[in-house]
Amino acid sequence: MAKSSIQFQKGLSLTKFQSLYGTEGQCYQALFAMRWPKGFVCPQCGHDHYSLIRTRAVYECSQCKHHSTVTAGTIFHATKLPLTVWFLGMYLMTQNKNGVSVLEMRRQLGISCNTAWRMKHKIMHVMFERDRGRLLEGDIHLDDSYLGGERIGGKRGRGTRGKTPFIIAVEMHNDQPVYIRLNRVSRFSRHEIELWSQEYLTPGSTVTSDGLNCFAGVTTAGCEHCRVVTGSGKKAGKTPVFTWLNTILGNIKNSLRGSYHSFRPKHASRYLAEFQYRFNRRFDLGKMIPGLIYAAVHTSPKPKPALSLPESR
Repeated sequence: MAKSSIQFQKGLSLTKFQSLYGTEGQCYQALFAMRWPKGFVCPQCGHDHYSLIRTRAVYECSQCKHHSTVTAGTIFHATKLPLTVWFLGMYLMTQNKNGVSVLEMRRQLGISCNTAWRMKHKIMHVMFERDRGRLLEGDIHLDDSYLGGERIGGKRGRGTRGKTPFIIAVEMHNDQPVYIRLNRVSRFSRHEIELWSQEYLTPGSTVTSDGLNCFAGVTTAGCEHCRVVTGSGKKAGKTPVFTWLNTILGNIKNSLRGSYHSFRPKHASRYLAEFQYRFNRRFDLGKMIPGLIYAAVHTSPKPKPALSLPESR
């Protein structure tokens, strides 16, 4: 059997990562280059002349006298952690296909559990924001799913209390998945699908789904809808047209269950975004770290109170 080029790619080894981002100076320079590739630009007035207050690593704009740092106004805003710890946290979250739990980050990074939780959720927020504007196009396979296991003796399937509904959509090229979108929804209704499709689907795309009536809502976004009635139970999971969709869905649930065991439903969007971010960039693991650094310095601060709130779709 031929080896999968994705599965057996080298990625970014820990030794290579340390050679690139092993010191505070290297991490600082990486952030500066991503934020100001052509040199410092004042975030207040756009002027490019400045004075550097070296004792505090503060840039003072020569025109409006605004003070700025390389981390101000980014996801690292007001952080007390070394940048090397942040970068290693990003490495752990991107190079492992199943992610890394808060407890494992705590052990690996030598930080408190609360600090690890804040770091992880801030990085997941960066991933969530980075993929928000990307639309699916062409041949798209769509399905409904839920996070949360069945309770012994309780109701199963749709309508089960305590489960978190989400949409999985897979963009296919030449019968291969190239991009996925995972979005939490309040429920599976035509109105919800209409809103979702208008936000994330490119008009003119062809959307294939099972027989759930609400999926006809994709037509409001100018998409063609192909309905494949699959029945229920194991038979539905073996429908050939949905093979890749069901495979990816199984990987998502195994990943979340194996790495995290459980998490609060209000944070489900971030955990889904983390899996989505890694999957959509799986073709080149080596570029995932610089890409995430760029996204982090272009994502607004997310203070702790905001982290406790659900992410909007």
